[in-house]
Amino acid sequence: MRAGHQGTGPGSITPDGCAVELYSRLPIGAEPDIVAAGVPAGAHLLELGCGVGRMTHPLLERGFTVTAVDESPEMLERVRGARRVCSPIEDLDLGETFDVVMLASFLVHAGDIEVRRALLRTCVRHVAVDGCVLIQREGEDFHTNLPHERVDPSGFTVRIVSAKPVWAGVNSVTAEYEFPDAIWTQTFLARPLTKQQFEQALAEAGLKFDKYLTEDRIWVRAVLAA
Repeated sequence: MRAGHQGTGPGSITPDGCAVELYSRLPIGAEPDIVAAGVPAGAHLLELGCGVGRMTHPLLERGFTVTAVDESPEMLERVRGARRVCSPIEDLDLGETFDVVMLASFLVHAGDIEVRRALLRTCVRHVAVDGCVLIQREGEDFHTNLPHERVDPSGFTVRIVSAKPVWAGVNSVTAEYEFPDAIWTQTFLARPLTKQQFEQALAEAGLKFDKYLTEDRIWVRAVLAA
């Protein structure tokens, strides 16, 4: 288990505290449509942190080619129809480039700055010169006004229970997922980033902000800096 990360509940738990069975149950929302609207049709995507394929499978159905990367063999076993690569994102070097590199699941908010830098370097290493990087950021109220919860139409409740400071700029966040027959929790370290801090992190890696793909500014498209 990674330092500062843990998970509870039935089934396998990955090093960052994610439960494989939980992510197999979670429905996919608007994300595949957001991605499809922000990139060229039929693009080859490198999906960093694909998990069980919640986004992979809908993207394949929309005509994209996907190379799916995850460090968890248990997660990758659930992925179908995509090229699968088992590797920590930070260490990935496939020796090829892609039309689109996707870093979702708020991974850019890694508590460890060096991990964040390594994640973004992996994005830069694999994006084509005329390609783009899609990054999912935390919502602006992710760490505030807690606890807050959302009841999903499919019948489960997700709660952000707490976000407690552990050192300068980093919070320990606990999320809870309650289903009628099971409860999972995940605790992880996250570093809130202002717009300026986020764009500075991009610039440091050799990327630049291109545009927001959603009105809430959670999904961002970046390109290689000139």
